[in-house]
Amino acid sequence: MKLKVNKDLCIACGACQAAAYEVFEIEDDGLAGVRVEEVPEELVEDALDALEGCPTDAIEEVK
Repeated sequence: MKLKVNKDLCIACGACQAAAYEVFEIEDDGLAGVRVEEVPEELVEDALDALEGCPTDAIEEVK
């Protein structure tokens, strides 16, 4: 699974980082970003929680 953060929608609330710290980070621009190229299997559930919990739907799965 690959994810990306739409920076135009991100409000830097930190919900994604709280749900999946190993997958998401707050970057130098103050907005969320994805730490990993491919989400490891053991982190997929946390990553999906972050995707579903994003208040602005800024997290998208890359197909």
